[in-house]
Amino acid sequence: MIDGVIDEDWEYQPLRLPAAVSRRTAATQLAIHAEFAGWELSRVLLFADGTRKIWLRRRRTAACLPGLSV
Repeated sequence: MIDGVIDEDWEYQPLRLPAAVSRRTAATQLAIHAEFAGWELSRVLLFADGTRKIWLRRRRTAACLPGLSV
């Protein structure tokens, strides 16, 4: 769900990164989410104070794998 829109094909995970996090560090964190959990970048908002709000998305699966959690 992003801004009130429900999407049955995708699941979303919001992240907030503080202003002290460099662009390179943020990119590394997002690459780790993509590589190991299947997330992709959906949207980024950069605020005047330097914080970033990021939405990651991935396709919903029909069945969850037992023993794994998000």
